[in-house]
Amino acid sequence: MDNNNAAEDNTMSGYNTPFEALGEEGIRQLTSAFYDYMDTAPEVAQIRAMHGKDLGPMKERLAEYLISWMGGPQIYAEKYGSMCMTSPHKPYAIGPAERDQWLLCMDQALEQTGADEELKQMLKGPMFAIADMVRNRD
Repeated sequence: MDNNNAAEDNTMSGYNTPFEALGEEGIRQLTSAFYDYMDTAPEVAQIRAMHGKDLGPMKERLAEYLISWMGGPQIYAEKYGSMCMTSPHKPYAIGPAERDQWLLCMDQALEQTGADEELKQMLKGPMFAIADMVRNRD
Protein backbone atom coordinates (compact mmCIF):
# COMPACT_ATOMS: atom_id res chain seq x y z
CA MET A 1 0.00 0.00 0.00
CA ASP A 2 1.32 3.44 -0.96
CA ASN A 3 1.14 5.82 2.02
CA ASN A 4 2.61 8.77 0.14
CA ASN A 5 -0.84 9.89 -1.01
CA ALA A 6 -2.05 10.18 2.60
CA ALA A 7 0.39 13.01 3.23
CA GLU A 8 -0.59 14.97 0.14
CA ASP A 9 -2.75 18.07 0.32
CA ASN A 10 -6.31 18.04 -0.86
CA THR A 11 -5.43 20.86 -3.24
CA MET A 12 -3.66 20.42 -6.53
CA SER A 13 -1.36 23.37 -5.89
CA GLY A 14 -0.01 22.11 -2.60
CA TYR A 15 -1.31 24.76 -0.23
CA ASN A 16 -4.06 24.60 2.36
CA THR A 17 -4.25 28.24 3.40
CA PRO A 18 -3.92 31.53 1.55
CA PHE A 19 -0.88 32.28 3.73
CA GLU A 20 0.82 29.14 2.42
CA ALA A 21 0.09 30.32 -1.13
CA LEU A 22 1.16 33.94 -0.73
CA GLY A 23 3.43 34.18 2.28
CA GLU A 24 3.87 37.39 4.22
CA GLU A 25 5.51 39.26 1.34
CA GLY A 26 2.80 38.19 -1.09
CA ILE A 27 0.09 39.40 1.27
CA ARG A 28 1.89 42.73 1.63
CA GLN A 29 2.02 43.00 -2.17
CA LEU A 30 -1.69 42.14 -2.34
CA THR A 31 -2.51 44.83 0.21
CA SER A 32 -0.40 47.38 -1.61
CA ALA A 33 -2.12 46.58 -4.91
CA PHE A 34 -5.51 46.79 -3.14
CA TYR A 35 -4.89 50.33 -1.89
CA ASP A 36 -3.13 51.43 -5.09
CA TYR A 37 -6.25 50.47 -7.01
CA MET A 38 -8.48 52.20 -4.46
CA ASP A 39 -6.38 55.33 -4.75
CA THR A 40 -6.74 55.59 -8.53
CA ALA A 41 -10.03 54.00 -9.62
CA PRO A 42 -12.97 56.40 -9.88
CA GLU A 43 -15.48 53.57 -9.45
CA VAL A 44 -14.36 53.12 -5.82
CA ALA A 45 -14.25 56.81 -4.89
CA GLN A 46 -16.84 56.31 -2.13
CA ILE A 47 -14.63 54.01 -0.11
CA ARG A 48 -11.47 55.96 -0.96
CA ALA A 49 -13.11 58.99 0.67
CA MET A 50 -13.42 57.02 3.92
CA HIS A 51 -9.63 56.86 4.22
CA GLY A 52 -7.03 59.47 5.05
CA LYS A 53 -4.83 61.07 2.43
CA ASP A 54 -1.88 58.80 3.29
CA LEU A 55 -2.82 55.16 2.70
CA GLY A 56 0.49 53.88 4.10
CA PRO A 57 -0.80 53.20 7.62
CA MET A 58 -3.86 51.39 6.24
CA LYS A 59 -1.72 49.28 3.92
CA GLU A 60 0.26 48.11 6.93
CA ARG A 61 -2.78 47.49 9.11
CA LEU A 62 -4.68 45.53 6.44
CA ALA A 63 -1.54 43.53 5.66
CA GLU A 64 -1.17 42.61 9.33
CA TYR A 65 -4.84 41.65 9.50
CA LEU A 66 -4.72 39.54 6.34
CA ILE A 67 -1.47 37.82 7.32
CA SER A 68 -3.20 36.66 10.51
CA TRP A 69 -6.58 35.96 8.89
CA MET A 70 -5.04 33.98 6.03
CA GLY A 71 -3.30 31.55 8.36
CA GLY A 72 -0.01 33.26 9.16
CA PRO A 73 1.41 34.60 12.42
CA GLN A 74 -1.15 36.35 14.60
CA ILE A 75 0.60 39.72 14.41
CA TYR A 76 -2.61 41.74 14.15
CA ALA A 77 -4.11 40.34 17.36
CA GLU A 78 -0.77 40.65 19.16
CA LYS A 79 -0.53 44.29 18.15
CA TYR A 80 -4.18 45.41 18.46
CA GLY A 81 -5.69 42.81 20.78
CA SER A 82 -8.67 41.84 18.65
CA MET A 83 -9.49 40.65 15.15
CA CYS A 84 -12.91 42.34 15.30
CA MET A 85 -13.59 44.35 12.16
CA THR A 86 -17.01 45.79 13.00
CA SER A 87 -15.88 48.30 15.63
CA PRO A 88 -13.26 50.12 13.52
CA HIS A 89 -15.77 50.48 10.67
CA LYS A 90 -18.70 51.64 12.81
CA PRO A 91 -18.16 55.40 12.15
CA TYR A 92 -18.53 54.89 8.38
CA ALA A 93 -21.74 54.37 6.41
CA ILE A 94 -21.08 51.03 4.75
CA GLY A 95 -23.80 49.52 2.64
CA PRO A 96 -23.88 47.08 -0.27
CA ALA A 97 -22.30 49.59 -2.67
CA GLU A 98 -19.31 50.18 -0.38
CA ARG A 99 -18.97 46.46 0.29
CA ASP A 100 -18.93 45.79 -3.43
CA GLN A 101 -16.35 48.53 -4.02
CA TRP A 102 -14.11 46.92 -1.39
CA LEU A 103 -14.52 43.54 -3.09
CA LEU A 104 -13.70 45.10 -6.47
CA CYS A 105 -10.46 46.47 -5.02
CA MET A 106 -9.60 43.01 -3.69
CA ASP A 107 -10.48 41.30 -6.98
CA GLN A 108 -8.28 43.75 -8.86
CA ALA A 109 -5.44 43.28 -6.38
CA LEU A 110 -5.63 39.50 -6.69
CA GLU A 111 -5.55 39.85 -10.47
CA GLN A 112 -2.67 42.33 -10.43
CA THR A 113 -0.55 40.18 -8.12
CA GLY A 114 -1.07 37.09 -10.29
CA ALA A 115 -3.11 35.00 -7.86
CA ASP A 116 -4.06 31.67 -9.38
CA GLU A 117 -7.67 30.65 -9.92
CA GLU A 118 -7.61 28.20 -7.03
CA LEU A 119 -6.57 30.94 -4.60
CA LYS A 120 -9.20 33.33 -5.97
CA GLN A 121 -11.88 30.70 -5.43
CA MET A 122 -10.54 29.87 -1.96
CA LEU A 123 -10.89 33.55 -0.98
CA LYS A 124 -14.13 34.46 -2.78
CA GLY A 125 -16.64 33.39 -0.10
CA PRO A 126 -14.58 34.38 2.95
CA MET A 127 -13.73 37.80 1.50
CA PHE A 128 -17.40 38.44 0.79
CA ALA A 129 -18.22 37.42 4.38
CA ILE A 130 -15.67 39.89 5.80
CA ALA A 131 -16.84 42.72 3.56
CA ASP A 132 -20.47 42.02 4.37
CA MET A 133 -19.79 41.71 8.10
CA VAL A 134 -18.70 45.36 8.36
CA ARG A 135 -21.79 46.56 6.50
CA ASN A 136 -23.89 48.68 8.83
CA ARG A 137 -26.67 49.86 6.53
CA ASP A 138 -28.82 48.42 3.74
